[in-house]
Amino acid sequence: MFRAEIKSLSDINHIAARFIQAHPADRIFAFYGSMGAGKTTFIKALCEEMQVLDYVTSPTFALINEYKTEKDNTIFHFDFYRIKSIDEAYDLGYEDYFYSGEYCFIEWPELIEPLLPAIAVKVYISEIENGKRIIESK
Repeated sequence: MFRAEIKSLSDINHIAARFIQAHPADRIFAFYGSMGAGKTTFIKALCEEMQVLDYVTSPTFALINEYKTEKDNTIFHFDFYRIKSIDEAYDLGYEDYFYSGEYCFIEWPELIEPLLPAIAVKVYISEIENGKRIIESK
């Protein structure tokens, strides 16, 4: 569906804009990658391109951050790295978010895989030589 190489941070917003254009109807994105691969950094760039008004940061401790765009759309940003069981996602009320029709950006989805809707776009971020990154969606 989408594949791009990010050669430096100066490329990231351009790649984020292309990514958004490649997924016009998609709303749920599950981001896979090792620690430090750039999941949060890419999500920040996506939010900038989507004209988010709020400060975008990793929701590692809060589990979820909610952002508003200039057009009054909502983006939900999840980080499931610290959950100890899938029950925490149930307690969070994940379905209210995933089925809201709003954008959902999910970091560490491996921990809640059975809960991901079938329509979720899987996004893989991998680091290659010299700090470059490959972004692929499937």
